[in-house]
Amino acid sequence: MTDDAARSRQGVFFAIAAYTMWGVAPIYFKWLQEVPALEILSHRILWSFILVFILIMVLRRGNRLKPVLQNKQQMARLALATCLLGGNWFLFIWAINNDHILDASLGYYINPLLNVAIGMAFFAERMRKMQLVAIALAVIGVLIQVISFGSVPWVALALACSFAIYGAIRKRLPIDSITGLWLETLILTPAVLIYLVFFASSNAADMTQNTWQINTLLIAAGVVTTAPLLCFTAAAQRIRYSTLGFFQYIGPSMMFVLAVWVYGEPLAADKLVTFAIIWVALALYSIDTLVHQQRSKRA
Repeated sequence: MTDDAARSRQGVFFAIAAYTMWGVAPIYFKWLQEVPALEILSHRILWSFILVFILIMVLRRGNRLKPVLQNKQQMARLALATCLLGGNWFLFIWAINNDHILDASLGYYINPLLNVAIGMAFFAERMRKMQLVAIALAVIGVLIQVISFGSVPWVALALACSFAIYGAIRKRLPIDSITGLWLETLILTPAVLIYLVFFASSNAADMTQNTWQINTLLIAAGVVTTAPLLCFTAAAQRIRYSTLGFFQYIGPSMMFVLAVWVYGEPLAADKLVTFAIIWVALALYSIDTLVHQQRSKRA
């Protein structure tokens, strides 16, 4: 096996690992259902801050921090992206623990199509006809749910929009993922420390009074946040980004299965119609991407 083939196989493994971990994340947050979403988010940020800092020191990437910290324009844009990411994390945790896993799944199905639309609108990326059809179908799917059934999938739309806009901002920032994640948690850490010390009031707020199981789960929030990101970064370094995109459906698909067959969320007619149309849109988008890749190889 050639070195390139070996790297590609490693990349596929890392991609599957990353999206599988994101897909089973609802199980972890369900285990912490007794803890308020804002407290879980605070622990997620705090322990990620500590874990990623250790990784940066081990990997000797500390020299990458100072140039970014000294660049006010980059830090301002990163702070905006961080607010969107923090909101996305909070809403995801809230959705899981309030029986809205299907909405979270729908949001992450919509996300890649929204990324394409943002690329066209803000990055002057040319869209192929099939991509435009896929985006139009996604819009139609949401509109049918709103008009025919009178329900707005606000959780799904908020998750998709916040993460897509976050990704668009980060796309233009010349900051690697590990450095960026640590700086994002650095920006949020003062606020979460104030919250945990002065405002958190649940039974789990005082870690000295918790069971070891709860404390272990809270501390593991750092691993739950960091491990899939590291796998994603390793995959992105080994396989084409367009190829990596095909694995992104693993996460929302696993969430869908968990929601319907494990946690018993009702798959109402409005959601089923929207899901069906989004799935058709994603199928068209994926086929178009495959065809375009094959043509590029021949060229």
